[in-house]
Amino acid sequence: MTVRKGPGSPLARLQDWYRSPLGAEVAALESACVQRLLSDTFGYYLVQIGVTESFRDAMASSRIRHRILMPCEHPSGHGGREVVGWPSRLPLASDSVDALLLPHTLDFSPDPDAVLREVERVLIPEGRVIVLGFNALSAWGLWSLLSGSAAQVPWCGRFRTAHQIEDWLSVLGFDIEVREHIMFRPPFRRALGPSFSAFDTLGRRLWPILGGVYSIRAVKRVATLTPLRPAWGRRSLLRGGAAEPTTRRAGHA
Repeated sequence: MTVRKGPGSPLARLQDWYRSPLGAEVAALESACVQRLLSDTFGYYLVQIGVTESFRDAMASSRIRHRILMPCEHPSGHGGREVVGWPSRLPLASDSVDALLLPHTLDFSPDPDAVLREVERVLIPEGRVIVLGFNALSAWGLWSLLSGSAAQVPWCGRFRTAHQIEDWLSVLGFDIEVREHIMFRPPFRRALGPSFSAFDTLGRRLWPILGGVYSIRAVKRVATLTPLRPAWGRRSLLRGGAAEPTTRRAGHA
């Protein structure tokens, strides 16, 4: 089962929501957060899966040599290198990607576990994944339950906690490096005014786990006596030949 793409899909409509006043505020905070998390991440291939427009500056600032987009629509029309595929079955070679960015990709996937298994498969040893998600343990999560807007983005997504995502990543052999919560204002347009600015300051100090959005950076660990990094000059990004299984059968419980 894969996440549905196209003009009517939640991931496609999330990009439209990012253009709203509230969405633009969230996008600015998320882009700055991603830029911080990528500042000390190096390598050859960085792949972003899902919405792409709101993170162009963060991607451009990365020191990783090649930046690849896998948009939620085909094509995105914003230029750059793009790859078409399903998040739960990535058209990428195993052990080929240095870093992956998942901006709310898990929130709108019907099979987030399959997406994370694919992330583990395509990342090189010591490769990193950055996950952004709407926090169920926040005013945003509460509003998603009470609003009754099950068909509206972003409230139609499945909100989770950072702890739940970290558990999934740990099972797949990842170590959590960084966790951060942002956007402590309530999910209302009027909360963008200056009178609500204290929410962000107080939230970071007093209730840091209650931010409306969480970000996680995790590193893929491989149990081996001599970890070997694939040679950058000879590494192929795209899959070739027959389809590979999405679940590695060795090295994990």
